[in-house]
Amino acid sequence: MHDVKRILIVEDEIVVALFMEDVLAEFGYQVAGVVGHLADAMNRDIDYDGAVLDVHLNGKSVFDFADRLAQNGTPFVFATGYGERGVPERFAGRPVLQKPFSPEDLRLALDKITPLAA
Repeated sequence: MHDVKRILIVEDEIVVALFMEDVLAEFGYQVAGVVGHLADAMNRDIDYDGAVLDVHLNGKSVFDFADRLAQNGTPFVFATGYGERGVPERFAGRPVLQKPFSPEDLRLALDKITPLAA
């Protein structure tokens, strides 16, 4: 049986969010939703298997939300133009996608946190 993984996209740039939606569908993931504001992410139930987090959402840092996901054991990937240096030390070891990234980069990062069953 194919285990479809639900991924939340936390991204404030609509073009990037649409790109990720297309890539996720292409690789067999289901998009659980797209949120572009930190408050919306914080208020959402964790009804997904993983998340891709833009580090800066409309001028606010996503790190409080990342802390919430970590506390709940929900895997996530950071996406940022700053690469690993744009992520606090407490998140060392978490996958970081350097923007701009390719579809394959996104797939590889997601495979690290929530691989699809064959």
